[in-house]
Amino acid sequence: MKVKISIICFVLFGMLATQAQEKKWTLRECLEYALENNITIKQSALNLEAAEIDKLAALGNFVPTVNTSATLSSNTGANINPVTNTFESTTFTSLTGGFNLGLTLFDGLRNFRQLQRVKLNRLVNQYNLGKSKDDIALFVANSYLQVLLNKESLKVIEKQHDITLEQLKRTKDLVEAGVLPQGDLLEIEATSADELTRIVQAQNAVLIARVGLAQTLLIKDYEKFDIAEQDYLVPSTSILDKSVDEIRSTARQSRYEVQIAEQNKLLAEKDLQIARGAYYPTLNAFFGYNTRWADNDFFDRDIVKQLYENDGFSYGLQLSVPILNRFSSRVNVKRSKVNVKRTAFQLEQAELDLDSNVYQAYLDAKGSAEAYEASLVAVKAQERAYEYAKDRYDVGRTNAFDFSQSKFRLENAQSNEVQAKFDYIFKIKVLELYFGIKLADIKL
Repeated sequence: MKVKISIICFVLFGMLATQAQEKKWTLRECLEYALENNITIKQSALNLEAAEIDKLAALGNFVPTVNTSATLSSNTGANINPVTNTFESTTFTSLTGGFNLGLTLFDGLRNFRQLQRVKLNRLVNQYNLGKSKDDIALFVANSYLQVLLNKESLKVIEKQHDITLEQLKRTKDLVEAGVLPQGDLLEIEATSADELTRIVQAQNAVLIARVGLAQTLLIKDYEKFDIAEQDYLVPSTSILDKSVDEIRSTARQSRYEVQIAEQNKLLAEKDLQIARGAYYPTLNAFFGYNTRWADNDFFDRDIVKQLYENDGFSYGLQLSVPILNRFSSRVNVKRSKVNVKRTAFQLEQAELDLDSNVYQAYLDAKGSAEAYEASLVAVKAQERAYEYAKDRYDVGRTNAFDFSQSKFRLENAQSNEVQAKFDYIFKIKVLELYFGIKLADIKL
């Protein structure tokens, strides 16, 4: 009985292992896995976490500082008694203690503006995290579509090779029957050999693209990694019905590139305000309490009474007025002004780059749409030409070379159609991203 159970467990384990090896990744699964495991995204998330810590530190500047201390010591010989403040040549034990409280009342509003700065910096890190996710997702989507493209291209060649093998068999029969010359058979055999070479090249292209995608996803067992071969139809979209100005206007409001540049400019302006705060006086409030006890008998029962009688308080205000600090405040203000100008230029450049990228993406999408439509027309034309050439070849009215050329042109048109299809899909998605549609909401 135990042996039967062991065999069943072994078979079930083998089936599960086989299923695990045969897992086919969908595009959605690849995107979700990348967003969860990509190192760049994890680093951006850590930067956001660090920004949260900075916010806590900035809030702490508004909280009073409270410190307490206590010292217990034993003295032998001539020492100052902390209670009587006189030299005593004896052995005694002393205890001193107290606490101090400090609070900044005014510092040129630097603490307040530092809190505003950390909030801005947190927003920048949120945008950077969002941009990292978009960049990685777009890169993964492109890599995924490249695998699909290479697989579809391989299918085109394999399908044409199957036709070639059928034609090769038919040509052999016709040559043996004396209907066709030997040269036609040699031409078909050469075509078959060339197709086999291109099949191997296409298989290598699939493998390279598949490994590249797996490495992008940080999947170590990339040799067994493969994607689900879904039939990705050209999605219906109205994005090309919109004007480029409408897309560009939306992109300026939604794209992280401009938002990051805008927040960096605000950060620079806040740094300038913080630097100018050093010109103003600083006003602090303080409060302190201390007490002491000393005796040659550590277990003196009057210790509490003595601590009470020897305690004291101190409190007041401390004003610090900056007069000359080796021009450090002035230098920091000047540097901050330069940085404000720099970030303003960076914002302007980010807007110009975004406008250029949107316009280029718009033209690319329109061009890819036209190229895809043209490829469909070309395939239909080449299919008709191939059927005509095949009919002529079957009745001996054309030679094998002309027939092979017709077949090659059909294969080339089909390959171009596959490439145009996936190129169009990708460029449409890029344009939709610029229009503010998040990749998670885009139909793939």
